[in-house]
Amino acid sequence: MQRKLTVILSADVVGYSGLMERDEAGTLSLLKENRAGIFDPQVAKHGGRQFKLMGDGALVEFGSVVAAINCALAIQEGTAKAEGLRYRIGINLGEVVIEGDDIYGEGVNVAARIQALAPSGGVALSRLVKDQADGKMACVFEDMGEHAVKNIERPVHVYKVSSTQAKDQDVEAPRKLSICVLPFANMSDDPQQEYFSDGISEDIITDLSKVSALFVVARNTAFQFKGKSVDVPQVARQVKVSHVLEGSVRKAGGRVRITAQLIDGATGGHIWAERYDRDLNDIFALQDEISEAIVKALKLKLLPEEKKAIETRGTDSVDAYNLYLMARQYNIGGNYGDARREEAIIRLCKRATEIDPGYARAWALMALAQNWQRYYYGSAGDGGMASAERALAFDSNLAEAHAVKAVILSEGGRGDEASAALAAALKLDPESYEVNKVAAVLSYRQRRLEDAIRYYEKATSLMETDFHAPGMLRSCYAAIGNAEGCRRAAHISLARAEKALVQDQSNGAAMAFCGNALAALGQVERAKDWMTRALLIDPENMNMRYNFACAAVRDLKETDSALELIGPFFATATIDYLNHAKVDPSLDPLRDDPRFKAMLAAAEARLAQATGSMDR
Repeated sequence: MQRKLTVILSADVVGYSGLMERDEAGTLSLLKENRAGIFDPQVAKHGGRQFKLMGDGALVEFGSVVAAINCALAIQEGTAKAEGLRYRIGINLGEVVIEGDDIYGEGVNVAARIQALAPSGGVALSRLVKDQADGKMACVFEDMGEHAVKNIERPVHVYKVSSTQAKDQDVEAPRKLSICVLPFANMSDDPQQEYFSDGISEDIITDLSKVSALFVVARNTAFQFKGKSVDVPQVARQVKVSHVLEGSVRKAGGRVRITAQLIDGATGGHIWAERYDRDLNDIFALQDEISEAIVKALKLKLLPEEKKAIETRGTDSVDAYNLYLMARQYNIGGNYGDARREEAIIRLCKRATEIDPGYARAWALMALAQNWQRYYYGSAGDGGMASAERALAFDSNLAEAHAVKAVILSEGGRGDEASAALAAALKLDPESYEVNKVAAVLSYRQRRLEDAIRYYEKATSLMETDFHAPGMLRSCYAAIGNAEGCRRAAHISLARAEKALVQDQSNGAAMAFCGNALAALGQVERAKDWMTRALLIDPENMNMRYNFACAAVRDLKETDSALELIGPFFATATIDYLNHAKVDPSLDPLRDDPRFKAMLAAAEARLAQATGSMDR
């Protein structure tokens, strides 16, 4: 048995089955023309060898990653100019087994899995291919993250590649004065302090965004480079900026050390660098100093109102600020339906508002957690309305406070007021993660799925750790029959949920979304294993049961299993969560089943009786 290391290109026609159903003869003719005029000539030109042809797909071997990438880009460019067909192409560098003229093995399998992750008309690469090609050709690489793929034990790190020729105008003309603030590295001995370094990075981005003469790359774009060793000029080209800021934070006891370097994106040279070693109580003044130093280094004039805006903080208390950052870290992971999460956020924000009663952001975040607490567990109280109102009393322009108020009003049946509150939130801050997440949730509950998709897509892009948003996005795409969108969202949700489980193996929400994503991707046995294991670990987690029931009926087509899973949910569901179940499109296949109807009726009777008892 002969083995060797080689480059494998896997290509497949997008939506081939559907094309064949609509026009078999026409599709075959288009495919034949494409292979004769574009695909085969490009393979030959770049020294490739086709060793397997599979109807709409092909496997090609190359001796060079550069040749394989150039071939793939040429194929996609030529095909894009024609009508009717589009390819997905994946490229991997790996060990293969040779048997006659055929090649097989893990290197081939991984190439096929990467191809399935490529966008329509696009080219995706494994990390090995990207690393080999980096610096050797004029390409732009976009990190698509790690993905768990079928029959491959380890996650596969995937990159999208595109030719710089298509982006020459953008690359050659970056915005005149523009900056990307890379996430500051956490250099503290405690890795749990990462929330603090992230918070510092986000605040510097926010401060610099207030300078009218400077374009600042958004947080979600900058944070795609978190934890990675980057080539600064390449980052600058990729996000089209003139300058890059990078740094680190070390927090220990009552001291904080921050290093920061402003780098020329074209040359990689340092324009300004400084190290600050201060008392933690000086953190706000320190942030102001950094922002003003960057403005000075860029030879910009800071207007009086801009200087005032930078120096205006939501709180003057470092302790309250630190507690808020900790609470927000719990909020951005997508861990909805976990009682520990809501309780932690509420405790942290409550303490922050005790230290500084006028801290509007802490009040707004506490309101959101209080609302989720009532939604999932029927906790007593107003669902966070008092906290939301308190936030707005201190800052009427706080978008997150308007957003959470919209949720509370909607659940109280005050639809017009909820719509007005949400509209205000979106107008105040259309780039807010929290606002887009709320807008997506409310749209989903109203079965406005196209709107829900738009907002969930935005939330997914704004927060790289949130597995809930892409998980719900997958549900939306499944409901409208968009298989490609469903598959893409499932991959994102799975990769993020798996990362969350590395941090906390008992995270019920992450287990639920792992199981659901695997089911949506057709990995039935893995999905069932996940579900069995998760229910053994956390059998009383009704949110997890509900999500597994959705996957069972929608993706696994197992009605009896879905009903068995959802039974305990109906026996304990709150009125708000029950109202969600009544409109959730994932449960539509169950609605005509007499057993489902009986469960729903019993739940409504239980809640009506409980409400009547409280009224008396």
